[in-house]
Parts: sequence; C-alpha cells; structure tokens
Amino acid sequence: MDAATSPVPAASAEVPWGDVWGQDAAVAALREAANDPAAMTHAWLITGPPGSGRSTLAHAFAAALIAEPGDERTMHQVLAGTHPDLTALRTEGVIISIKDARSLVERSYFAPSLGRYRVIVMEDADRMTERTSNVLLKALEEPPERTVWILCAPSDADLLPTIRSRVRTLRLREPDVADVAELIVRRSAVDPAIAEQSARHAQRHIGMAQRLATDAAARARRDATLRGVLGVRGVGDAVEVAGAIVAAATDDAKALTAERDEAERAALLRTLGIVEGAAIPPAVRSQLSALEDEQKRRATRSLRDGIDRVLTDLESMFRDVLMLQFGRGGDAGDALINRELEPDLSALATAWTPDRTLTVVDRIRVTRENLELNAAPALALESMLVTVASGRTP
Repeated sequence: MDAATSPVPAASAEVPWGDVWGQDAAVAALREAANDPAAMTHAWLITGPPGSGRSTLAHAFAAALIAEPGDERTMHQVLAGTHPDLTALRTEGVIISIKDARSLVERSYFAPSLGRYRVIVMEDADRMTERTSNVLLKALEEPPERTVWILCAPSDADLLPTIRSRVRTLRLREPDVADVAELIVRRSAVDPAIAEQSARHAQRHIGMAQRLATDAAARARRDATLRGVLGVRGVGDAVEVAGAIVAAATDDAKALTAERDEAERAALLRTLGIVEGAAIPPAVRSQLSALEDEQKRRATRSLRDGIDRVLTDLESMFRDVLMLQFGRGGDAGDALINRELEPDLSALATAWTPDRTLTVVDRIRVTRENLELNAAPALALESMLVTVASGRTP
C-alpha cells in the first residue's frame, strides 16, 4: 500500500489534519490548495461513502484556509466551530430548507473579519431540493474573492449538474474493514474480534462501526432485527416485525435526541431569564415553540435515519444470500458481511432462486425511496416484508 492510500495518518497530532483518517491523498490536495493560490478554487465538493470522514476533512480544510500557516490557536478555534469566519450547516431536518440556504448565501458575501478567508461548509448538501440548489447557484457563480464554499455529499450525482459544474470535486477513498477495525481498537480499546465484526456489519462506516463496537445493546438490536426478518413467513409476521423495527428505531432516536432537547430547552429558558418550572410568559412562547418545532424536525430525521440504517443492514443480508447463491461465499464465509448468520443465509440461498432474492433487494430500494417521499414507515416496511415472505411485489 503506497503513501497516498495508507489508512494510517502521517501525523496523528498535526493540526488541523490530525483527526482526518485514511485520506492522505485528499489531505495532500487540500494542503496544497491552502498554501498555493494557484491550486485554489472558490468552491469544493467533498464526496465519499457515509463514514468516510467528509465533514472532518471539510472542517480541517476550513481551518487551514482561515488561519495563517502555523497559527494553531486559530485552527483549533475553527475546528471547534467558534471562529467568526466559519459558517457551517448540518441540517437537523429531512431536507435543507430554502431559509437556511439563503442565510448561508447572505453570510458568504461578508468579507473575512479576522482570517484569510471566509469559509462556508455545507454538510449533507445532497439534502437540497432543486429549489434550494438554485438559491445556492448564484453564490457559486459569482463568489466574493475571499469566500470559499465546501460542500459535502455521498456522491457528485446527488447534486444538480449546474452545481457540479461550478465546484471542484474531491473523492475520498473507502477504508478496508481491517483498517476500520484497527482504528476502533486504537480509539476505544475494544476487543479486536468485536471491532472487526462491527466494522464488517457497519460496512466500513467509521461512525456506525464505533457505535456498534461500544454499544452492546445496538449490536443486539441489529442481530434481533435481521433474525426477525429471516423469520417472516406471512402477513401477520410482516406486521409484527415491521412494528418492532419502527419501535426500536423510535426508541433509538429518542435516546439520541432526548438529552440534547432538554439541554437546549434549559439553555433557552436561562437566556430568557425564566426559572425552570415557572410559567412561560406569552411574549416568549413563540421562541419556545420555534425550538420545539426544530426539535421535532430533528427527531423525524433521526427516526428516518434509523430506519434507513435498518434497510442498509437488510440489503447487506440479502446481498450475502446472493453471494452464496452464486458460489461467492468462500469456504468460511469470508466474503459475507453477516458471517454470523451463515447457516440461516445458506438455507435461504438453497430455498430461494436468485430472481426471488433480487426481487427482495429491489423492494428494499423501493421502500427507501417511498420513505424519502414521506410514506408511513410501518406501512412501507410491512409491504416490503410481505415481499420477503412471498417473493412477490404487493
């Protein structure tokens, strides 16, 4: 493995690149751009699979652009998100709103207040609708001289061609399972076997692998979900398992957001000078309602993301079935993502035809699309599981 693709950071403590893992070629390109105006452009798109470190790299690049070379204090300030010349957006909703996009565009026309550049980082740029993308377009066409846009998305195909034509795209590499497992062992000192299993189950998504490796309950929920789907034999099973998936995803979403929601509410009440438990004056109820609306949007996204992760896990399971059907499982199932389920998957591979397995995989894709169009999660999952049970599309 050459230096350009080595998964080990060259200098793990180096500011601002120390937290960027496994992307040496991308770091080299952005380091050159930050130091050489001839290699610089006003708008960048960083693409890569979930967990590849897009946002980490974007913020490191922002720090290198804003701070003078060697000014680690300013770099740390940018990395912490507190520098006035950094504006960052990571949507907490299902989509990026036009209001948020317009706010970013307005900020982009301000001259840098302290740093070399003003940097606008838009994470989840793939969550822009066409109308929202058009709001951004003019700012990308005619940017101020010292403003730099950094967009992040899984793929350049997730953005409109008009956006893609105005940015320089930097594609990140996807790490190997062994690389991700090694990183998790170093970070969290977990058992290497659990780290390898988590990296494999997460399909090399670093953040999800980290969570699985350090959360036994999350590992148990994933295993129970996959085994539950394997046990679906009819409509009754489909309804029961779909309900269990939605309930588990809902509980997971609440666990991830409840503590933050309460902290935000308490902070707002303190700012408004209201003692906890006291009556809310009518004059400030609108501010509290606005916060609650934002938290509901965040909870909706968290639930959708949770169900999407379940669909990703199911795709991996039926992909394994296809691998076995085509003789690609390996003597010890080494090619399988869900190696622990090999006996059940082998039985399914024998009982089903490849066409039936492909029908199920396609139905999972359609379910994901339906959920993006705001289909009711339970009904969408029930329909999908009926296909699992019958091999037919409802």
